[in-house]
Amino acid sequence: MLIGSYTYYFLYEKYSFSIDCPFHKLTGLYCPGCGITRLIFSLIKLDFYQAFRYNPLVFIMMITFFIYEILNIFIKKDIMLLKIKKEYALILLIIVLLFGILRNIPLFDYLKPTIIK
Repeated sequence: MLIGSYTYYFLYEKYSFSIDCPFHKLTGLYCPGCGITRLIFSLIKLDFYQAFRYNPLVFIMMITFFIYEILNIFIKKDIMLLKIKKEYALILLIIVLLFGILRNIPLFDYLKPTIIK
């Protein structure tokens, strides 16, 4: 995945190659995943604030996964993240869906994948 991210970043920087979000292109709305590509590009540049602005939910989930991996290294026990209870998976699904809905409501404009300069 890391190699693919750097390859896509290289193609984007060198040749302005990009893949548009089909959901946003068809509906004009932001899906819960909109901004992930730009988030990854910002992380490659170590611009964490901008990465957070592109997709706060995915950014927080990535940080949580990173902390989980660090804990696994130091504790030397598998915390069993992959064996999630159904209730937790349902809660996560509801959070993702709510995030997708809220980022398209004008009151929550700050959740849109915006560029800070």
